[in-house]
Amino acid sequence: MTYQPAQPAEGNSVSAGGASDVKTFVAAALLPFSAGLLVLVGALLIGVFGGLLGVVAAIFGAIWWRSLNGKKMFPRDIAKGPMIGLSVASVLLVLLVVLMV
Repeated sequence: MTYQPAQPAEGNSVSAGGASDVKTFVAAALLPFSAGLLVLVGALLIGVFGGLLGVVAAIFGAIWWRSLNGKKMFPRDIAKGPMIGLSVASVLLVLLVVLMV
């Protein structure tokens, strides 16, 4: 009988690090939040048709996000620029909704 010692546990090979995981989590939270805000802004401005335009804008926003990240919605390591753009867009949409209500 041969004995083979247990292999030491390696780190998460999928993750690029703790900060990368946090950025991916924040992006995963901000993308649908921003899409909902786009629909809300459209609905507040124009009504039902504006809500539909907000859905179209949210789809184009998702396509924009994917094009910035190498054809992936949530890549292993999200660059700093797209995260700043998404954060600024979310803050501006929240301020616009607050001013409209």
